[in-house]
Amino acid sequence: MELFRSTNIDWLGKKWYFLGFSLIFSVAGLLSMLFWHGIPKGVDFKGGTQITVKFDQVPNEDHVRSAMDHAGVKDFRIQRISNGVSQVSNEVIIALPINSATDTNHDQGRAAVQNALSANYHDSGFTILQEDIVGPTAGKQLQKQAIYATLYSLLGMLLYLWFRFELIYGVAAVVAVFHDTLITIGAFSLTNQELTLTVIAAILTLIGYSMNDTVVVFDRIRENLALSRREDLATIVNRSINQTLSRTVLSSGLTFLTVLSLFVFGGEVLHGFSFALVVGILIGTYSSIAVAAPMLVAWQDWRSRKNQQAKAATLPAGRARA
Repeated sequence: MELFRSTNIDWLGKKWYFLGFSLIFSVAGLLSMLFWHGIPKGVDFKGGTQITVKFDQVPNEDHVRSAMDHAGVKDFRIQRISNGVSQVSNEVIIALPINSATDTNHDQGRAAVQNALSANYHDSGFTILQEDIVGPTAGKQLQKQAIYATLYSLLGMLLYLWFRFELIYGVAAVVAVFHDTLITIGAFSLTNQELTLTVIAAILTLIGYSMNDTVVVFDRIRENLALSRREDLATIVNRSINQTLSRTVLSSGLTFLTVLSLFVFGGEVLHGFSFALVVGILIGTYSSIAVAAPMLVAWQDWRSRKNQQAKAATLPAGRARA
């Protein structure tokens, strides 16, 4: 099925617009990570206690927050658990960081929540369903493993593309995927949403998805290079992107609609996971066209200029000897 027929868009002619777009979002995310919100880490990474509380009735988050404040609990976060359909639930998650005054002993974290809620709700008005504890050492270890998993996946993809295509194809694809990851994490920082293990799983998923889109374009470029050796690379790259545009839009569009429905109806528990996929699929589809492919042309242009300069440098010496 072809969504676009006889498309003839000059993608490379718009490369400076694409570069500006990428710079705006990348720099905004970096500035937020460095000077504003930082990288908000969930309990998985920074350690702490995560307590799931079920109320008899749908709780008012402001009321729960006020109860915690009055009890002297500091640096806590409240997250509502939605049921994914009506978006109304009587369960919330209260996260206490490891450096909280109530968390010098993990049992004190549960006791602090219990006392804070008991002072504002009668004992039968709520139930503590679950308590998850992550120590600071385990949190740092999980953080290190998440970084290693991301780096190893990028290295593996670089080696694979080097083997299947050329080194520059692998470098261009990895740069595009790094661009996608940076913007996605930047989006979490800008919106002050926590990075958790499920978010890392989503980022690894979008790395694979973005790489798949890029490989499809690269494979068509390689096919067209074999068929049209006399044409310049920019023309071949433009044609290859246009030829794969229908496939890219259809596959990415259907996937985007799926994760968008997950984001809208999936509830608060899946919010971070689905948000990462929504942002990542949009940016990943864009980067396979606007980042990875133009890098091939830029490298070819640089190599051609370098060869011409080398020839120009040796030509006078050859004439002088003659």
